[in-house]
Amino acid sequence: MDNSESLLPLKIAVMTISDTRTEADDKSGKILVDNLTTAGHYLADRVIVPDNIYKIRAVVSRWIADESVQVILTTGGTGVTGRDGTPEAIQPLLDKEIEGFGEIFRMISYQEIKTSTIQSRCLAGVANGTYIFCLPGSSGACQTGWSIIQEQLDSRNRPCNLAQLIPRLKET
Repeated sequence: MDNSESLLPLKIAVMTISDTRTEADDKSGKILVDNLTTAGHYLADRVIVPDNIYKIRAVVSRWIADESVQVILTTGGTGVTGRDGTPEAIQPLLDKEIEGFGEIFRMISYQEIKTSTIQSRCLAGVANGTYIFCLPGSSGACQTGWSIIQEQLDSRNRPCNLAQLIPRLKET
């Protein structure tokens, strides 16, 4: 990390996917908001959306079309039950998938929850120049996910970071 440089704060939107959570009891969404603001980034928007792929896709589509949203963090809906549809909602919107995120997440998560990590279908990618990270719904998983994402969203991280690539994401 090169602390002689200033952080380039990013505008980050947070979505909690749940049929039961409210803002008052959304611990995972709060963890993400607290972490991103503590790191020096801006909260662009925060919503709670039901476990419905079309409702998830509608909000994410709006955010990826909004030039002021640079990063989207979602929490919830990445498991294997019939209601878990976040990957199915997001994947068709992606221009590029960042496979390494899920691989590293599960590697770190294995140290914490052992083989239960195979149930996580977290993913990341880029859509219309916007980074999207889909995390599991547990507060522990959000902390684990943020520990990976944080360095890559910090423009001072070396040897490289995702933040510095934002101006180049729409190159053709």
